[in-house]
Amino acid sequence: MPRLPQQSSPDCGADAAEKLLGIVRQTVLELRPYAAEGLQVSLHSALDRDLGLDSLARVELWSRLEQAFGVRFAEELFASAETPADLLQAVQAQGRAPTPPAPAGSPGAAAAAAASGPSAPDAAATLVEVLEWHLHHQPQRTHVRLLNETDGSDDLSYAALYQGALSVAAGLQRRGLRGGQTVALMLPTGRDFLFGFIGVLLAGGVPVPIYPPLRLSQIEEHLRRQAGILNNAETVALLTVTEAKLLARLLQPQVPSLREIATVAELADQRGEFVTSPRQAQDLAFLQYTSGSTGQPKGVMVSHANLLANLRAMGAGVRISPRDVFVSWLPMYHDMGLIGAWLGSLYYAYTLVLMSPLAFLARPSRWLWALDRYGGTLSAAPNFAYELCLSRLSDDDLEGLDLSRWRLALNGAEPVSPDTLRRFGERFGRYGLAPTALTPVYGLAEATLGVAFPPLERGPLIDRVQRTPFQTRGQALPAAEGAADTLCFVASGRALPGHQLRIVDGSGLELPERHEGHLQFKGPSTSRGYFRNPEETRRVLHGEWVDSLDLGYLAGGELYLTGRAKDLIIRAGRNIYPYDVEAAVGNLAGLRKGCVAVFGSRAPASGTERLVVLAETHAREAAARQRLQQEINRIVVDLTGVPPDDIVLAPPHSVLKTSSGKIRRAASRELYERGEVGGHRRAVWRQLLRLGLLAARALGGRCWRASRAALYAGYIWLLFCLVAPLTWLGVAALPRQRWCRAFAHAAARLFLRLCGVPLQVEGLEHLSASGLSVLAANHASYLDGVILCAALPPQFAFVAKRELAEQWVAGLFLRKLGARFVERFDLQRSVKDAEALADSLAQGQALLFFPEGTFTRESGLRPFHMGAFVVAARAGVPLLPVAIRGARTVLRAGQWFPRHGALAVSVCAPLRAAGPGWLESIELRDATRARLQERLDEAEGGPRSG
Repeated sequence: MPRLPQQSSPDCGADAAEKLLGIVRQTVLELRPYAAEGLQVSLHSALDRDLGLDSLARVELWSRLEQAFGVRFAEELFASAETPADLLQAVQAQGRAPTPPAPAGSPGAAAAAAASGPSAPDAAATLVEVLEWHLHHQPQRTHVRLLNETDGSDDLSYAALYQGALSVAAGLQRRGLRGGQTVALMLPTGRDFLFGFIGVLLAGGVPVPIYPPLRLSQIEEHLRRQAGILNNAETVALLTVTEAKLLARLLQPQVPSLREIATVAELADQRGEFVTSPRQAQDLAFLQYTSGSTGQPKGVMVSHANLLANLRAMGAGVRISPRDVFVSWLPMYHDMGLIGAWLGSLYYAYTLVLMSPLAFLARPSRWLWALDRYGGTLSAAPNFAYELCLSRLSDDDLEGLDLSRWRLALNGAEPVSPDTLRRFGERFGRYGLAPTALTPVYGLAEATLGVAFPPLERGPLIDRVQRTPFQTRGQALPAAEGAADTLCFVASGRALPGHQLRIVDGSGLELPERHEGHLQFKGPSTSRGYFRNPEETRRVLHGEWVDSLDLGYLAGGELYLTGRAKDLIIRAGRNIYPYDVEAAVGNLAGLRKGCVAVFGSRAPASGTERLVVLAETHAREAAARQRLQQEINRIVVDLTGVPPDDIVLAPPHSVLKTSSGKIRRAASRELYERGEVGGHRRAVWRQLLRLGLLAARALGGRCWRASRAALYAGYIWLLFCLVAPLTWLGVAALPRQRWCRAFAHAAARLFLRLCGVPLQVEGLEHLSASGLSVLAANHASYLDGVILCAALPPQFAFVAKRELAEQWVAGLFLRKLGARFVERFDLQRSVKDAEALADSLAQGQALLFFPEGTFTRESGLRPFHMGAFVVAARAGVPLLPVAIRGARTVLRAGQWFPRHGALAVSVCAPLRAAGPGWLESIELRDATRARLQERLDEAEGGPRSG
């Protein structure tokens, strides 16, 4: 059995390294001051990818380093240096004596502290490598505190986790487990699950967490339901508790692949040789099955690369640090509990305080008191858990509670109720909970876990929209203050770093903001599909994008979820969202809260969809039941504008739920359609006919809108194919640059006019008043060049990437217009191009930059390159920000389906740099960015400038 790695001693780096890292850090912070918290600059940080230093920023860094160390770098180093280590090697190669270390508190000292060693295993490629990293750096650090029934804790270190898992791994290999085979874990929260999961990984297997039975009396029924998952996963072994072993053996004939059923203790007792089974980043880390799913099982394939990418993105999104304490009762078979709580702790080394889900359900106050007792800063739960705390806990239960250290109360895994957020914030604010702690988030297993997180310390953002336009046309139009008949949706934030979101219609075409559609996502943590289920995989994969099967819309770049696509009910031309109705009906006195299911049921005779409300109640008297039905009818009409076709008052436990408490609407509908729950009224033929006609009219309207959009897109492309070649020929034939620009200006205006796209231009008076100047415009679409050609007088030279100059068609056209080209990848050439731009400006040629350099489909400004601002500052000429609005809506990146929309261009008042230096250029950049942000209708996007 291998021994634990020895703790390494700290590396005594040279003083030169400390000083160099301090200078690098200072340069980065000048460019990106907002990144000060959590910024790590090490000798192995990539200058471009990690630190965001473009070519001009490197020029400034080179100058500072040469001055500080009294050296002169060779020119080729400018292009070859990729990390601070390369720069340090160049300094040391010239034989200069190191300078004294930076004093405490200086940028150099801070950089040295950051560079003394990474605080997380950023170079790890697998989960096993993550554990090995911690064994090497901090084997005795407390990793998990397991709470027992008396609230005492059983602490588990990284070393103890490894030793326990190693015993399981050896036992599995002794029983014949081979690399890549699957092992199911049907275990409650505790040491056995932790040891078993990591042990399967160490042995080269693939863990498959499945949920254990809540009560021993239900083991047989429970195991029977798990047969589908075990068969789909081709499970060769099942780790479970002693009480379940006998009945599990009765299951073996139904799962031909299942050879071994054992407890963790039995595996650990078997001594044997352990052979390391190497795993790669793209290998499966585990299979994540949706709990309580019906039909064919869907096991999401999560690779090590997916898992670590998601952990790193979520860590950056919420600024995780080892000082955090995560308190969790979430079950380990659920992705939020497994990944968000435990594996996040495994990676970032924050302490995880872990209790049983049953402990929370029995006494919800234990969750809150654990946050108080252990200084919890992080915790996560579905919406029902926050609601449970509101309904089940009295003031006496909370006397003396202190939640002031709880900085993030994550709410996800099911629809988030605006009312729950409001009431939870109001009540527990009295116990120190900050209003900004409540954090609705969005994630799903197909994305490993996290997809969208809101900005930190903002608090919940609620969008109130007009009900009728949303239900009839899918448009989320903001409602006026105090307006009635509205819907409220909670913002789940923006896509995690490195990930993207989009909203598409039924044809897969991207929709503008505030239009409801299917939510799709992509990114490095996106799963490659479902295990041994190609049909379901094909259904959700659309190229690089994955369909979440959720509905939502974007507004200000933030995601608002509206429901599950499969649960949407289309009734009388209106879109009805079950959760909205269930939440309202569930508040009625006499009904069991959280036990209401709303679903659509197709009428056999007419084919129209009927609206059914299934609600649990203890009421048996006819009068009480009639009153409840009348109240339910009133609420549904108020919310949807149409009455329900059937209201079924059923006894308790009639509404089917998943193991995590979610309503199983499809299964409840099947129960209803089989006539196995309650009675139902049959609609008369006149009502069916009326509903059928309304539904047909709504369907016809949607088809007409889709056809109209397709016809418009076809017209635009036909127009482009006619106008573009004529414009190119005209520019190519004209002998003078001034004529070429005037011709392109007229052609662009004609094209937009023929497209029927209104273009509003304001602020042109600033151009004539400022004289020779530099323009800096935001970049959102391929249309931006056409828009600026049409909006601005033909006197500016576009600054374009050099790749375009090498294209025969585009290159000739741009050269005739007097465009200036800059290199993006060859750093030495990039600097020379910047000098050439300064010469052009000195000769009286005004320049127009897109400082973002490129554009993406996501809303908001991208990071700014420094070229425009350095050139303007050194030349002492004014810089005018130019805001382009609406281009992303008309033609979004990656989408070749133009949509009708309005365009606007605003030329802002000129800005001037306070001087020709680097810091003055940065100030000019920040002022430009702020000015553009004021004029744009898109929220700030992605990381800011760098």
